[in-house]
Amino acid sequence: MLPVAIFRHAPTEGPGYFATFLDAHGIPWELIAVDAGAPLPLDTQAFSGLCLMGGPMSVNDSLPWIEPVCALIREADRRQLPLLGHCLGGQLIAKALGARVEKNPVKEIGWGTILGEQHATARRWLGEFSGRPVSAFHWHGETFSLPAGAERLAGNAHCANQMFALGPHLGLQCHVEMTPEMIAEWCEQWHEETQGVDERIGIQTPETMAAETAERLPEMRRLADQLYSTWSLCLPR
Repeated sequence: MLPVAIFRHAPTEGPGYFATFLDAHGIPWELIAVDAGAPLPLDTQAFSGLCLMGGPMSVNDSLPWIEPVCALIREADRRQLPLLGHCLGGQLIAKALGARVEKNPVKEIGWGTILGEQHATARRWLGEFSGRPVSAFHWHGETFSLPAGAERLAGNAHCANQMFALGPHLGLQCHVEMTPEMIAEWCEQWHEETQGVDERIGIQTPETMAAETAERLPEMRRLADQLYSTWSLCLPR
């Protein structure tokens, strides 16, 4: 089986629990550290799927790697090679496939709840979480609209599009890949992230995030297992 390519766009935003899931299921993967200047692949022929992680930048920034990554996303889509995006990664998939990425009504930082849809596609991707609220972690100020043909899988009061599916592709606005270590590391940037933000209805303090992690993480892990399992079944063997 060809490896899954994992694109990392910031040193602190690695694959986290997604890598743990792949290792547990014997699925090979290769990290492409865009943040460290790793060369982008020329095409997608060497991979069974593409996973794009988060990052503090905007997909609308004039960064030299954004359009080449979007081109790889479009190539993968033409080949029906599964795409998986976490936060910035979901926004990259949406942008590459013709959707908009814009400022979200509020900034979401910390633990929150998303509500799963109940249509057939949502039931396939979400399993037991279809039609019910589930814990998820958030760290974003922008969000995506849905690409043509995509179906929304989940949303919440702060962000309408938390998750979408399009064929074998899964785009996430929320972060289901988090580990306690990643949460602690991200919280070191909390003051910088929240500086100048007047509306804090979607923002938790680092203390609250830490206090809620033990209770909320197991449920999000079950959600991640469900999503990653469904996605991995789309990978060509």
